[in-house]
Amino acid sequence: MSILIAGAGIGGLTTALGLHAAGRTDVRVLEAVPEIRPLGVGLNILPNAVRELAELGLLDALLAVSVPTGTLGYHNRHGQLIWREERGLAAGYRWPQLSIHRGRLQSVLAEAARDRLGPGSIVTDARVEDFAPRADGRVDVRVHHPSTGRTEEVTGDALIGADGIHSRVRACLHPQEGPPPWNGLVVWRGTSTAPPFLDGRSMIIAGDDRRRAVVYPMSAPEGPSGEVLVNWAVARAAEPDAVFEDADWNRAVAPETFLHHFEDLAFDWLDVPALVRTAREAYVYPMVDRDPLPRWTHGVVTLLGDAAHAMYPMGSNGATQAIVDARVLARELALRETPAEALAAYEAERLPVLTRIQASARRRGPEVVIDLAHERAPEGFADPAEVFPGDELASISREFARLGGFDPETVNTRPTLAVPTITGGAR
Repeated sequence: MSILIAGAGIGGLTTALGLHAAGRTDVRVLEAVPEIRPLGVGLNILPNAVRELAELGLLDALLAVSVPTGTLGYHNRHGQLIWREERGLAAGYRWPQLSIHRGRLQSVLAEAARDRLGPGSIVTDARVEDFAPRADGRVDVRVHHPSTGRTEEVTGDALIGADGIHSRVRACLHPQEGPPPWNGLVVWRGTSTAPPFLDGRSMIIAGDDRRRAVVYPMSAPEGPSGEVLVNWAVARAAEPDAVFEDADWNRAVAPETFLHHFEDLAFDWLDVPALVRTAREAYVYPMVDRDPLPRWTHGVVTLLGDAAHAMYPMGSNGATQAIVDARVLARELALRETPAEALAAYEAERLPVLTRIQASARRRGPEVVIDLAHERAPEGFADPAEVFPGDELASISREFARLGGFDPETVNTRPTLAVPTITGGAR
């Protein structure tokens, strides 16, 4: 069975590795850029996805280039703690939560894919443009090579569209859909090197109902200064006349053009403006997502990750869910009789879950506690119990985890997604 994957991002590469682990080795990943480079900013990978990467034999390599997140704290615009919860191993998971630079994660995945599937398994400068089903049940895929202008046709038993929020595969399946809808918020993201804050393994989200900052470390202390690589993201409502013709994470921006909106988010335990001011890189992006689809799969073509269910960055679910998608899809392609059956089974398992998570992200997911804190006590509080009665805060956190099936009990006890090896190596 030959599998073609559009996109060498987190979802596409994990799919390739999952297929290899499941005994499917005729895999080609088609990536539009001429060279895979460690670009981007930070990601948080939740334990349900770290479990999948660990079962693929990647945990040691990832731990070497990431930080196991210990706590997540929500704070109001005054820096007062609303709610703090343990994360990863400290929260009772058997696997950690990882804060990692996207480029470092992609590099680990790409290196493993080339090592296990062969150097030709990732084809760069190869943009999937279109596809057509064949009478024999396979699919013909038109691939354009931007650097040379050459176009060729390749054939596979299945095509996986893992080509991001601007997926060409999705556009071919839904040509009338248009650009991703924008909710009116703008996100500025970047990385900086700075001294560790709090315990050195904390992720924090701070702000009010109009502005927000997310900050977490992504490396252990480095060099004589002991500084760490820090990811930061700040968001607010756009100016009335703001226009974004394209949602592109690589749109660089100077910090001084937006820093004034967040100057007061300086706390005695973390100076957010100072992080932004000393950024190594900064990008601007409209907060967009995709409307849920009634179906991802059309015969032997399906969607995965952001191509299937792009969502607002609430709750660390973007890359996390793409990784789980990849493992479920690989399992089904290994166990089902035909690719069409496998893709249909994958969709049946994953689409309802992701539709719920997308809807929750549009309601701000667990970050809604910051909105509620501002609404109930805009000038702050002496004790969050004054603002949130009983176990309201814990209940919000539990419900979001339960909704997506990534609470500790589910993650720790559910059956593995790995395909068992039969004696003699057959599957």
